[in-house]
This record gives sequence, C-alpha cells and structure tokens, in this order.
Amino acid sequence: MGRAFVYVIVGGGVAAGYAAHEFVKRGVSQGELCIVSEEPVAPYERPALSKGYLLPEAAARLPSFHCCVGANEEKLTPKWYKEHGIELILGTRVKSADLKRKTLLTATGETISYKFLIVATGARALKLEEFGVNGLDADNVCYLRDLADANKLVDVMKSCGGGNAVVIGGGYMGMECAASLVINKLNVAMVFPEAHCMARLFTPKIASYYEEFYESKGVKFIKGTMLSSFDFNSDGKVTAVNLKDGNKLPADMVVVGIGIRPNTSLFEGQLTMDKGGIKVNGKMQSSNSSVYAVGDVAAFPVKIFGETRRLEHVDSARKSARHAVAAIMEPDKTGEFNYLPFFYSRVFTLSWQFYGDNVGDVVHFGDFSGNSFGGYWINKGHLVGSFLEGGTKEQYEAIAQTTRLKPAIQDSAELEKQGLGFALTLSQKPSSSQPLDSGDSGLLMEKPIYPLHATAGVIMAASIAVFAYWYGRKRKRW
Repeated sequence: MGRAFVYVIVGGGVAAGYAAHEFVKRGVSQGELCIVSEEPVAPYERPALSKGYLLPEAAARLPSFHCCVGANEEKLTPKWYKEHGIELILGTRVKSADLKRKTLLTATGETISYKFLIVATGARALKLEEFGVNGLDADNVCYLRDLADANKLVDVMKSCGGGNAVVIGGGYMGMECAASLVINKLNVAMVFPEAHCMARLFTPKIASYYEEFYESKGVKFIKGTMLSSFDFNSDGKVTAVNLKDGNKLPADMVVVGIGIRPNTSLFEGQLTMDKGGIKVNGKMQSSNSSVYAVGDVAAFPVKIFGETRRLEHVDSARKSARHAVAAIMEPDKTGEFNYLPFFYSRVFTLSWQFYGDNVGDVVHFGDFSGNSFGGYWINKGHLVGSFLEGGTKEQYEAIAQTTRLKPAIQDSAELEKQGLGFALTLSQKPSSSQPLDSGDSGLLMEKPIYPLHATAGVIMAASIAVFAYWYGRKRKRW
C-alpha cells in the first residue's frame, strides 16, 4: 500500500505551511503535493502558543492562527489545502526514510514516495529526564512545543489559579511563559543557572531592564542554580521544586523551557549533518540533491557572516521554507538564500527586535529608565548586530537595514551619542554597494562607512564655502 507525489513535506509546523503557500503561488498542480505531520491539525503559527493562546481572556484558538497569518497573508485552513489539491496526512508519524529509494514509511505501514522531499521536522523540547530528573509523568509538569502541550498547560494553569508556578529555564520560552502565568494571576518563580535571563542574547545591562520589569509584575528570579529534584504527593503531582543550592520552592505547577533538539533521527547516516542539524547549501538543498531542509532542522550558510548556522526562530523557518520551494520549482531563477538573522519577542507591554549577530563589543543607547533603548554589537571594526526595545516600524526597519550594511565604526563614543539616530540616518542613505545575491535584500559594504560626524564635517565645509561665495558677491555690490 502506498501513494506517490512529486513533492512531499515531512513535518507539519510553521515551515510546512509557508512552503505549501509558496508551492501554490508558484503553480503547483493538484495532487502533486503532500504534507505528512504527526500533529492532528493543519500547520499553524507556533509563536501563538506562548502568547495569545495562554491569555485568560479572548485567548487565541484555531483556526485563527493557521499559517500564514504571521505574515499577514491568507489563512491556510484545512479547506484551503483541499481547494488547492494538497494532501494533508495528519496524526501520522514517519517511521523511517529511505532516501535512495525516495520513500517514507509511516507508522501505519503506508509507503509514500516522492520526487522532491522537504524536511520540515522542526525540533522537540528537551526533557528533564535527559538531565537525570524524574518528572515526565507528573500531571502538573508542562512543556510547550505544540498544540497538545499548550492545551495541557492551559488546563493546569486554570486548575491552580492563584497558586505557585515554577518556570525552569531563563530563555525565550521561560520568559514568554512566565509573563503569561503572571497575567493568569499565578505566583511565578524563574530558575536558571545563568547570571541573567536570555543569556544567549541579552547583555547584562539589557537583561537587568527586563528582570526589573518582570519583578515589578511579581516574577521572582532565582539565578545561578538548577533544578535538582521534585517532591511529589500521593497523586504523583509535583508539590515542590528542590534546587541544587539547597532551596526548596513550593509548586502547584512547573513549566520547563530548557531548550530544543532538532528532529534529525530519520536522516542520520543518510545526509550530511552540521551544527546539530541537516547541512544544506544556499538553496536549502542537502547532500542528497532530492532532499531539502528548512526551519529549525537546517544548518545553512549565513552569507552576511560567511559561516554555516542553524537558527531556531520562526522567521528563519518561514523564509527558508519559501526559498527552498523557489529553488525546487525555479532553480535557474533562484539564487542563494541571503538571510539576515532576526529574533523578536512580545511580552506584557514590551516588544523587542534583534538583527544580526551578538558578538564583539556592545554599545548601548537610549533611555534604560524609559520605554525605548537598544544596543549595537561591534566586531572587528564593523557593526554586526542591532537590538531595539520599544521601537516603531520605521525604527525596526532602520536597525535591520543598518545591520545589513555592516558599516565600519571608528568611534564607539560617537555611536553611543547618536544612538538610534545613527541607524535612522544611515538607512535612508543611498548605497553604492552591490547586493550579496538574490534572496532577502541583505547588503555587505565593500567600502567602510565612517561615523556620521565625518559626514557632518563635509556638510559643514560645503556650507562655509557657499556662505563665503555669497558674502563675496554681496561685498562687490556694496
């Protein structure tokens, strides 16, 4: 028993939805495309799970956040897939993949063959058991990676209103879940081993702002230590969290956000791996020419930095999926993927965006006692990363464009003084540099752009010359 398709997407997350949308835009024929997913629903915008889905009132629910509402485009409900002749094989696990024979074997025993395969299997949440802590079966220990996780978290949250919630982990998931738990009127404590929250991205100065804001909302931070074990009641529920520093925290529920691991097991030994994922080229094509990988699972060349990276963010998933489809359907017209790394988050009344790379020295700017501030990362004399909290659409676009330009920076003090104004001014200037190739409009400066005070000097000199000319003419009239 088996079915055959021209194009098969394995995995049903964000990337699968955006890939399907791109296939339709590029004229895929009815019956040519199939999506195989373990999840029982059509692809949806996963970021909603840690934000709108957890709200106590007017919470987001499907079908409101199916792909591709995250890009303000049409909503891909199950009806949409049917209308476009796309086969959705949902609630189905792929048991094995034979890339030489171009076939997938499902857990139900069905064989699915393809001409082109897109691997969009994403990643799974790391479990406590992998670190020697028992608690997987506890009803009130929650993870958040898919819709089933989100439903469990909501049910547990409602069952212990006003109680104590402990969040394990100080990264993306921990920060967003902690905000939602507080909004649901739980007492929240966050535990993580690092010196400050979001240690992989935030500087201590930036982190302190968010920690103080969270603390004003009632969140307690317990830094520099880790979970050791749980206490359980007779029903098998966690009642307390024991920490390695000897402290014990009462707990009515626990949310674990300690990272993710790419789902690559189907393809190990068959595809070249790198950075913990599937290594692909600039067209998202793996070491097997018929297989493409996108999203969390893909390790691809980031051209602006000249190295291979695997990026765990929804924006990368969306754009890499679309690029892979373009490369499959129009290979001669599609250049290499030219992606500017981008991360963002929205919690409470806060909203930040980051572009580029967080290596080198940091120049902070703005009002850290107010609502808008940021930072520039300077590495080897060039601006390589930009962060902004509380910006407008224009301001976020400006820091993105500035990061793409990678301007040379000679005077950090002057950059700090100009702050956001540096990006706003630079992003509006016409550039003589050449784009890196087709793809996203990333640019790499061939000649350094010097600090704006040099430009100001040129303008002032020109102004003085004009004034001198005017003054000389006027004296002749006298």
